Amino acid sequence: EALSSMARRVADVAKLGVQIGIVLGGGNIFRGLKGESRGVSRTIGDSMGMLATVINGLAMQNALERLGLETRLQTAIAMNQVAEPFIQRKALRHLEKGRVVIFAGGTGNPYFSTDSAAALRASEIGAEVLLKATKVDGIYTADPKLDPNAKRYDRLSFDDALSKRLKVMDSAAFALCMDNSIPIVVFDFYDEDALERIVRGETISLVDGGAQKR
Repeated sequence: EALSSMARRVADVAKLGVQIGIVLGGGNIFRGLKGESRGVSRTIGDSMGMLATVINGLAMQNALERLGLETRLQTAIAMNQVAEPFIQRKALRHLEKGRVVIFAGGTGNPYFSTDSAAALRASEIGAEVLLKATKVDGIYTADPKLDPNAKRYDRLSFDDALSKRLKVMDSAAFALCMDNSIPIVVFDFYDEDALERIVRGETISLVDGGAQKR
């Protein structure tokens, strides 16, 4: 049901004519950071987590293609029998042809989250914006589900996001987006209409360079 919902929302946005790249996490299968408490080294745990994102990528590819979208799955870890290796020029060509490109396998290196992978791929393909789906409807000073006094930001600069150590994305991802002037929009994954509203121009919760409002 979750896959079908995500795929429908992506399909609706694709119909608007925008180019879409997707980075999925793998925490529903294995989360590397939690592996250490179970006797799994960080490096091995992160490798297992990166492979988990490939499983999710294949599932998403199937769900999108069932809706008639043309897709390509590219991985940071070579596995030619199931996906293409990530090659920047090929990714750009797929996007130009209207294909949805799913980037799996993280960065291909341990100690980097899928947030960092999303920021890296966004930088490499020249994305206009990085959309971060979470369990809340924007950026907060703390988890609003745990802290009723948490403050919500409609707009925040990269410097403030880094200095306040906000947990929406890790600092490496924030820094990479800041260096490449890629704004980040944070939205509620469970809001069925949020993705399309953002693509149509609605600002929900934005991290950028603090320049003139887009």
